[in-house]
Amino acid sequence: MSFTFPDHVFMVAELSANHGGSLDICLETVRAAAAAGADAIKLQTYTADGITLDCRTPPFQIQDGTLWDGTTLHALYLEAQTPWEWHAPIQAEAHRLGLAFFSSPFDLAAVDFLDAMDVPIFKIASFEIADIPLIEHAASKGRAMIISTGIASLGEIEEAIAACHRQGNHDITLLKCTSAYPALPSDANLATIPVWARTFGLRIGLSDHTTDDAVAIAAVALGARVIEKHFILDRAIGGPDASFSLTPDAFAALVKGVRVAEQAIGEVQGGPSGQALINRRFGRSLFVAEDMKAGEVLTPDTLRSVRPGDGLHPRHYRDLLGRRLRVDAVKGTPMAWSLLD
Repeated sequence: MSFTFPDHVFMVAELSANHGGSLDICLETVRAAAAAGADAIKLQTYTADGITLDCRTPPFQIQDGTLWDGTTLHALYLEAQTPWEWHAPIQAEAHRLGLAFFSSPFDLAAVDFLDAMDVPIFKIASFEIADIPLIEHAASKGRAMIISTGIASLGEIEEAIAACHRQGNHDITLLKCTSAYPALPSDANLATIPVWARTFGLRIGLSDHTTDDAVAIAAVALGARVIEKHFILDRAIGGPDASFSLTPDAFAALVKGVRVAEQAIGEVQGGPSGQALINRRFGRSLFVAEDMKAGEVLTPDTLRSVRPGDGLHPRHYRDLLGRRLRVDAVKGTPMAWSLLD
């Protein structure tokens, strides 16, 4: 199916592993995301065996200062995976509430599974950006592509874009991402966003793993058109992603901040508009500052630049000094050419 991104920033609530092993929690999470102002709910579609090997040798142990140190990749993904049979009821609930529903496929079978569900978007996760066969297979389905870039070099980003293009797919969004969980604002490097927009000519967004609103709102100010945040019904559910996921109230606050930022960004302006245009009346202009008789000369004491803006523009001040009045004028008369000889 074709997908049209909205005119506003597309707010994605990432359900991820935040289900506590319960489909009911998933469905309640979808309802909470809709109430919080999300535009979409996103899953991750994989099995532990499809994403890694059930192996305890050193390469498969997590020991790198992460939240998940002490376990294996297979054990982590076994806990975090969302059963594929849950996807259809989650999708149905999302659609009932007017949310877009899509997912990140992690292998070719997941792409085909999601394609059969007619999802509108495929999201390629940061750690899969080097998997060109996966990207090509997903892009070949003709759906919008969102590609996260957290661990990617510039060359790998270019390769991923080229893989989509080889399949005739040009509907690509790149997400600036810091692959740390949680991530520090100081590592966000949001200045990249407008540079990528100019360099690649693509829609740019942010996959944000920080724990507050400021980074995402700043990204919107710099041109981000998609914001993805992990979303959890209640951190008491626990799970691998709970500590850096937003609760419904926090997500709602983020959406509000993003919408305010969008309004503030507005459009390129060549002059005042709205209330500011009305308030120009209270700007400076030239007024007669003392009672004057016809024939008297304007001086710094009798001609002043003051508020409001009913008189001649202050740019004429020096030209008017020394000119004579043609008529009487009382203090507070707006200066006009018709008053002069």
